[in-house]
Amino acid sequence: MPYEHLTLEKVESIKPPPKGQIDYWDDPKKSKWAVRGLVLRVSYGGTKTWGIVYWFNNRVRRMRLGDNSNLKLDEARRLASEALSRRDAGHDPAAEKAAAKNAKTFAELAVEYVERHAKPHKKSWRSDERTLNSEVLPRWRHLKPADISRSDVRALIERVADRGAPIQANRVLALVRKLFNFAIGRDWLVNNPCHLVAMPGKEIPRDRVLNDDEICKICAALEQEVPPTRAAFRLQLLTAQRGGEVKQMRWADLDLDGGWWTIPASRAKNGLSHRVPLNAQAVKILTDLQAWYEQRIAEVNVGRAKKNKEPREMSEWVFESPYCAGPVAWLQKAAQRIRESSGVEFRPHDLRRTAASLMTGNGISRLVVSKILNHAEQGVTAVYDRHSYDADKRKALNAWGRQLQRILTATKDEKVVPFATGRAV
Repeated sequence: MPYEHLTLEKVESIKPPPKGQIDYWDDPKKSKWAVRGLVLRVSYGGTKTWGIVYWFNNRVRRMRLGDNSNLKLDEARRLASEALSRRDAGHDPAAEKAAAKNAKTFAELAVEYVERHAKPHKKSWRSDERTLNSEVLPRWRHLKPADISRSDVRALIERVADRGAPIQANRVLALVRKLFNFAIGRDWLVNNPCHLVAMPGKEIPRDRVLNDDEICKICAALEQEVPPTRAAFRLQLLTAQRGGEVKQMRWADLDLDGGWWTIPASRAKNGLSHRVPLNAQAVKILTDLQAWYEQRIAEVNVGRAKKNKEPREMSEWVFESPYCAGPVAWLQKAAQRIRESSGVEFRPHDLRRTAASLMTGNGISRLVVSKILNHAEQGVTAVYDRHSYDADKRKALNAWGRQLQRILTATKDEKVVPFATGRAV
């Protein structure tokens, strides 16, 4: 193991040994630029490789820095100095390099986040999955989480904001921050690169309530949509329920004869089951949709019978996704079509807010409307009292159905039936 006064010329002039390999050590006694522990290994095949040898925890450690073909002497000395400085600070450079080499990619982290955190804890996990697939993975898929810097996060968020979607950029930043916190909790990372990255969009609470003319335009635009899409939006307006809960409606949850829709606790936002009275319009929408599905399935099964295929059965989901065996996950494209066709700037949640506002504006008590909306309640009494307002809810939603019908038919001279304001008996 000869010590040498290594220079560029000396490194290039070293001949390979006839067999095996020889290490040439950088000699601090012969050059003030030399780094103790830096070694050039020359193999019989002519390969020249830079590395460092050092002690850590009473063990000799060796770490490869790179080939001389693309790593020259000055750069090798710089890398060796940095690695030895980390050793002096209590870190093992070789172990850190091995861990970095074997580290998983951001794509693998995203999968683990969805499977271990989002799915078990978030009803909206599909939204996280879509955002990751559309906004984040196309840019970070093959990166290692530890290599993602604050500037990378800022560039990602600004890219979303610059296309005119600052609020979506806020959502992406919140999701990425949560994902990196998840990574820290599972020892993938030490620091969150989202720290001190500001949200680009100013969040303004939406309080949009549609007026009568806008309701008519939206309902007219719905006539151009396929029956399932048309039904989904109309049911949001008629029942005042959340869009996510409407989209996950199952036939088994419905009692069309009795006029009830039971939202299971597993699909209710507040984790408590909820009984929704279905007024005459809602029942008709669902009955017509059921008949439409049955007709389509019968037509499909005629073709399947000719090909000796198993007949297709009715889906358990009222609004089945065309892409998988599950509920439809997204109606934003349909909402955009309706906005363009109607000329009304609205969001699907405006339908729920509009129904609630018009009910309270026409005499229904806020307590009953709160029961219809399934807002979270506190206390043991609230849990046992959940079904005691069923009659009030039915009376209110029946009145709301009549009011909506008058809006759509524009029979202004019709005698208005006042909404009930007291408890039903």
